[in-house]
Amino acid sequence: MTTVLLVTFDLMPDGEPGGAALAPALAAHGIDARWVRWDDPAVDWAGADLVAVRSTWDYHRRLPAFLAWAREVEVVTPLLNGAEVFAWNADKAYLLELADDVPTVPTMLLDDTDCAGGIAKALARWGSVVVKPRTGAGGVGVVVVESIDDARLEGLVAGPWIAQPLVASVRTTGESSVYVLDGVAVAQVDKVAAAGEVRVHELYGGTSRPVVLDPERAAVAEGVVRAAANRRGADLAYARVDLMAWEGAWSVSELELIEPGLYLDVDPDNAERFATLVAGRLARS
Repeated sequence: MTTVLLVTFDLMPDGEPGGAALAPALAAHGIDARWVRWDDPAVDWAGADLVAVRSTWDYHRRLPAFLAWAREVEVVTPLLNGAEVFAWNADKAYLLELADDVPTVPTMLLDDTDCAGGIAKALARWGSVVVKPRTGAGGVGVVVVESIDDARLEGLVAGPWIAQPLVASVRTTGESSVYVLDGVAVAQVDKVAAAGEVRVHELYGGTSRPVVLDPERAAVAEGVVRAAANRRGADLAYARVDLMAWEGAWSVSELELIEPGLYLDVDPDNAERFATLVAGRLARS
């Protein structure tokens, strides 16, 4: 039987929420799948037919080690999306590249050489500004400020960072996550932040629900993935495109190519969609 390793990290040994659905979905395609930690030295990566990163949600804290692991794995077995894509996607500076090709939430780069000056410029341009780490996940380290004198800026997580305008619609319309598998949009989850928040994650009180895939958002998401694939010269097996309504257009807030949660606890059908993707990739190899 073909073997696939679903990769997670030590605090989630059984994978992402709802992840128990993935192994049976893959088994229905004749694929033996199991969850493994990316940093477990006992794992035989070469013994797998394919490796799929799923919930390595500590990668932002251990980026050099995680990327070194990915490069070692892809030498001995196929790794979906691949180490170089991971390295590019781990730095939110990719948003500036994509802005030349697709609608994107405006983004400025910040670093310690002139953090105050950069934030001041962003405030002058946009009024309310979201500051977040360039390498980050799960909303960790996100701060919304309206003044350079905001005391929370003293507690910023390690830089560098990006600054973006506060997209007001995140508090009303919310954010849409569109899943793109093998270049085709297949599902959509809409997310709304809790009152007073901009982070849509459940950890911060946000709510998520599966909805019928909107053709307009699907087309934007597919275009985003094409643009990224063309820029990187990469074969992108999977992606999650987060979209916000900005100045009359659905615009990219983030493109997740490393370990986007499938929201299997919200939309269990994503298990079969992902299993079909994996089976197709194995059939090509």
